[in-house]
Amino acid sequence: MMNESLTESILYLDAVSVSFDGFKALNDLSLYVGRGELRAIIGPNGAGKTTMMDVITGKTRPDTGDIVFDGKVDLTTQDEASIALIGIGRKFQKPTVFEGQTVEDNLLLAVEGPRSAFSSLFGWRSCVTVSDVLDVLQIVRLGDLKSRRAGSLSHGQKQWLEIGMLLAQNPKLLLVDEPVAGMTDSETEETARLLTSIAGDHAVVVVEHDMSFVRALNCKVTCLHEGSVLAEGSIDAVSANERVIDVYLGR
Repeated sequence: MMNESLTESILYLDAVSVSFDGFKALNDLSLYVGRGELRAIIGPNGAGKTTMMDVITGKTRPDTGDIVFDGKVDLTTQDEASIALIGIGRKFQKPTVFEGQTVEDNLLLAVEGPRSAFSSLFGWRSCVTVSDVLDVLQIVRLGDLKSRRAGSLSHGQKQWLEIGMLLAQNPKLLLVDEPVAGMTDSETEETARLLTSIAGDHAVVVVEHDMSFVRALNCKVTCLHEGSVLAEGSIDAVSANERVIDVYLGR
């Protein structure tokens, strides 16, 4: 099925299955994400959401199926490091920032370029385009906090900083896992605006349980169940789906 869905998708999963000790974590999963698209992934615990992210990023190898990035790269043949370099960034639920460094230096450490200790110590920082870093700081709502130590940020601000660290690497696709868990209401609302604003320049796939946050994203929603797609469409259509109500949302 290497057709229009493949060429128009930044991410193409077709008939992907993964088993662990006889348990099918992914069961013939097919999913296509367009270039610059914002997509929300929902579903009950054990639906396959994390395994889906793992096979996309090379952490887990699928038993069967095709996973193609940017219309040409077979992700099943790539390792985690290679996948990160070709333009896929993943943000886990718990933020991992360099707490002893400033907000700005966290971004500088993340920017594409030499990663060696030598280059960091002897001038790499001066080679980074400062305007690029400042642009990212504004996008992630941290422009006024660039000199603040990252460890002193609120939980929500640390999440934004980590999103900024991914953006600094200019990925074509961001995978974001439960970004608003533990956030205040105002931080949750701002995060929806942040992710909406970066879609278009980047494709963004968000795994989330907070349905009010998913609604605020105002994007196509995919509900997974038992390792495959149960329903897909607008938040209103998916929320009204009888099978989604039965297995996930409840009555």
